[in-house]
Amino acid sequence: MHIGKSYGLFEFVHWTRRRVYPLAACAGTAVALYQLGGWHWLSLPWPVLALLGTAASFIVGFKNAQSYGRTVEAQQIWSSLAAASRHWGLICRDFPTNERAIPALVTRHLAWLTAVRYQLRAPRVWEAAAAAPNAEYRERMFDVAERSVPLEAELARYLPPDTVAHLLTVDDVPAALMSLQSRAIRDLFHDQALQMLQYAELQKTLKDLIDQHARAQRLKNFPYPRQYAIVNSLFVWLFALLLPLGMVREFARLDGQMAWLAVPFSVLIGWMYLALDQVGASTENPFEGSANDVPITSLSRAIEVELSALHRLPHAPPPAPPAGHIVL
Repeated sequence: MHIGKSYGLFEFVHWTRRRVYPLAACAGTAVALYQLGGWHWLSLPWPVLALLGTAASFIVGFKNAQSYGRTVEAQQIWSSLAAASRHWGLICRDFPTNERAIPALVTRHLAWLTAVRYQLRAPRVWEAAAAAPNAEYRERMFDVAERSVPLEAELARYLPPDTVAHLLTVDDVPAALMSLQSRAIRDLFHDQALQMLQYAELQKTLKDLIDQHARAQRLKNFPYPRQYAIVNSLFVWLFALLLPLGMVREFARLDGQMAWLAVPFSVLIGWMYLALDQVGASTENPFEGSANDVPITSLSRAIEVELSALHRLPHAPPPAPPAGHIVL
């Protein structure tokens, strides 16, 4: 997630430049036919474009508001996961009387967090992370750890080899880890290493973690409705491509040669709409691995450092990203 002051202007223009090319080609062709070809009928009344622009503005604003809402919800989910993880670390330290079982409860939780973030980073067909502008920016600026380090290697930092081998055979690794965690605290309760209220609090914390995971899965597996997404892009592109047909006549009324000013101004206005559309598309899936994502890897690392310090566990640093990159 970009947490600096802002994106640079050149950086932003470079990211959106692919949408400028068809706008410039369309505007140049329209003005050339109007000026050089004498096709003065090739124009649109300005009220028509005003109506199209108004419709495009409403739908772009609606999409961006919904996309921002999804990102805010994702941030709230991971804030709740972080808080529940800290609570889990504290009660695991203070509740069980069998101290030898405590490290396994903590490291198993860290493995669960790892499995959750790998599950959330799995690609979906509707996500925009693989689009050319986003992929290019990712290669230059940041690293997605879940795509460069296999899950098996990450789980091996917390769990014994036989457990890792078993988890790699199941479909839902986080659910399997939660099952192991629940069974472990049940065994502690049966061995009288936990009191009834302590056992209930541990199970309640597991439920809170599962609930937050389910909320994150809902955002991951249910995208912004595709019918709205296609209508949004269609309206914006329609307005941006038709814009030169309205502007060329307005500039030509001022002076014959000023009709060429329709090219830069229609490209500029069309780029504004298309850039907003691109921003919304890159924000609507907050776990896909783009620059605007919730930084779940960094949050997981921070939780790991806190719990390792709390329980005096050995802490192996994660693999370093490429030079000049940050971990999302």
